Amino acid sequence: MLIIIDYGIGNLTSIRNMLKKVGCPDALITKDKSAIAEADKLILPGVGHFDYGMKQLRQSSFFETLNQRVLEDKIPVFGICLGAQLLSMGSEEGEEPGLGWINAYTRKFNPARMPEALKVPHMGWGDVAIQKDSKLFEAMPADPRFYFVHTYHLVCEDHADELVSCNYGYPFTAGVEKGNILGVQFHPEKSHKYGLQLLTNFVKHY
Repeated sequence: MLIIIDYGIGNLTSIRNMLKKVGCPDALITKDKSAIAEADKLILPGVGHFDYGMKQLRQSSFFETLNQRVLEDKIPVFGICLGAQLLSMGSEEGEEPGLGWINAYTRKFNPARMPEALKVPHMGWGDVAIQKDSKLFEAMPADPRFYFVHTYHLVCEDHADELVSCNYGYPFTAGVEKGNILGVQFHPEKSHKYGLQLLTNFVKHY
């Protein structure tokens, strides 16, 4: 059973609708601890402020169960947008510690590193470059591009965790994979054929 975690933040229905299109009609949106305890794989969505997202998770009834399923039981978890940032140790956006599942930090786009003035947040389509072999990008259409809406991005302490990069003024990590833990900064549910293939691969291969 695939669970989309409901912690009061994120566009959950659009993700479930895309999962239906890729042959996963039974994906369940829930905050029920017992359901999360029985899940085969998890999606951690999210939009908005880092601290608010972490507080919502920590105050939930399922927080300890979530950590157990991911860190001890090693079931696949897939963070999307803010959900990917929450995988990190923490964020410049706030003071709350992150989940700490990935040795990375969430940093704000730095205009001083950009050769020209670009608007922040980064909004729109971005080409991505795959940094290592991954089943998540199997059979991906040529020249993959995804839809982004974000002001912050991951910076990995261990480059081996970097899955995919994008360039907005400078290269940044747009996706991570470490064992059973995956995350992407972009929105696959808004990314048409590329997002469909990505979610197909998560359902099929993880």
